[in-house]
Amino acid sequence: MRIRSLGVIDDAVVELSPGFTAVTGETGAGKTMVVTSLGLLLGGRADAGLVRIGSKAAVVEGRIVLPPDTPAARRAEEAGAELDDGALLISRTLSAEGRSRAHLGGRSVPVGLLGELASDLVAVHGQTDQQGLLRPARQRQALDRYAGYAVAGPLGEYTVAYQRLRTVAAELEELTTRARERAAEADRLRFGLEEIAAAEPQPGEDAELAAEAERLRHAEALATAATAAHGALAGNPEDLEAVDAGALVAGAHRALEAVRSHDPALAALADRIGEIGILLTDVAGELAGYAGDLDADPLRLAAVEERRSVLTHLVRKYGTEDGDPAGPGGGDIAGVLAWAERSAARLAELEGDDDRIGGLAAERDELRVQLSELARTLTDARTEAAKRLADAVTTELAQLAMPHARVSIDIRQTDDPDGIEVDGRTVAFGPTGADEVELLLAPHPGAPARPIAKGASGGELSRVMLAVEVVFAGASPVPTYLFDEVDAGVGGKAAVEVGRRLARLARSAQVVVVTHLPQVAAFADRHLVVEKTHDGSVTRSGVQAMEGEDRVRELSRMLAGQEDSELARAHAEELLAAARAAAGGPEEPGEAGEPG
Repeated sequence: MRIRSLGVIDDAVVELSPGFTAVTGETGAGKTMVVTSLGLLLGGRADAGLVRIGSKAAVVEGRIVLPPDTPAARRAEEAGAELDDGALLISRTLSAEGRSRAHLGGRSVPVGLLGELASDLVAVHGQTDQQGLLRPARQRQALDRYAGYAVAGPLGEYTVAYQRLRTVAAELEELTTRARERAAEADRLRFGLEEIAAAEPQPGEDAELAAEAERLRHAEALATAATAAHGALAGNPEDLEAVDAGALVAGAHRALEAVRSHDPALAALADRIGEIGILLTDVAGELAGYAGDLDADPLRLAAVEERRSVLTHLVRKYGTEDGDPAGPGGGDIAGVLAWAERSAARLAELEGDDDRIGGLAAERDELRVQLSELARTLTDARTEAAKRLADAVTTELAQLAMPHARVSIDIRQTDDPDGIEVDGRTVAFGPTGADEVELLLAPHPGAPARPIAKGASGGELSRVMLAVEVVFAGASPVPTYLFDEVDAGVGGKAAVEVGRRLARLARSAQVVVVTHLPQVAAFADRHLVVEKTHDGSVTRSGVQAMEGEDRVRELSRMLAGQEDSELARAHAEELLAAARAAAGGPEEPGEAGEPG
């Protein structure tokens, strides 16, 4: 992994070997940036404040070796990434302005894709995870994860049924508590529908009546105009000297017809004048009929105005936005008819409330029975998994210098008269079942088992949490595990046992530990030190692999704060020798032999 311009690290390369890698360094040297860099490669949240002051961007690049048939490799290839000789190349760039980019196998990808791959590549365990496990809710999540499908299967069914029960209960509550309001709404809708049905409005009727009323109010003027127009086109039989348009057009047509055979162009004009004459005759006939049919009927006008008044009343009440509680209308009869259609559907819904209440109540009761059965299944599965998990953690504690400690997991339910029935009791239930899960510790024989948040000292708590993490690490099919100072609060012999246990875990997986304990670092197959120097203007950090004398010097610093102390060096060499002996491996040259 290469880190550039991230926090206090200017440019560093971190080479993590198979087995157990320890990362150490002075406080503030940048150990946290190593963990942060890995988090960025795994899709972690980007923070512009991580970019080194004076730099435009921070860049983290990683090379992860993984078999081609793993889920992570398949998912990467689906995204268009290519493996480089069995390795997956990942890079993450974070600009000082806060923009973030990700590349996977040479292909630009969404940052979220890195997060999808993370669970199959690296499991990160830190002090935040420890503090989270102090909460019963997190302990229940941890137990469920350990139980696997035995809990995940029924829990999935339970979650679906629980969410449906919440929906049904909310609908029932709404139907029953708002019964009066819904009845009043039904009355208003019913009255409006009856009023509209009595009027029987027809689509477009208001526009047709408006046109008819306008025509009746001006019938006399319209008749006079039509008669005058007819006379201008067809002539007046009583006025023999009057000249009309029809006669003039007919004369023009006759004049051209006489000579049309001499010129095709003139013949075409004669034809067009003939068509005009025919059109004038048709229009004149229609004007005569219009004038004859037009009748100024005051009674009909009164009837039309009365009908328009009825329709206008309906439009104002039901066809406009202000008068339409069910939604905006069109301000005309179309809006009224649309309101009636919507309101009829709403009224049918309201009138069916009694049937709906009965159906929802029956469904609610069936769901509660289903949840009772699933909750009982969850309790049984969690109880069985809790015994296995507690035994595994207790075994781990024996390896961590707590041979007499005993861990147990309490699974209980709380009585609630409004709950569900489980094994003859009516108990409270929630989105994850009816169980309350709590991790208990009895640190020595005869001591009562108490919640770990209350019954464990700082060092005991760290070891319990580390034991839990190691158990989960052994149960998870992840090739790499990162432990970020999970050994805080541990020292002395217990620290040696922590290092021994992590070294044992590293036999089956890659383990990276950020630690401040020399007893832990001594067990590492590879020891990296994050060092910082100051040149008066810029702070730079580098990551160096410690071997031979350099490793002894670093362990001496960690032991006594004095790299050149002969006593500390002797202790460091003894610690390395003991770690190598415990691991069954050879000693490094210069580590357990002659000092210096």
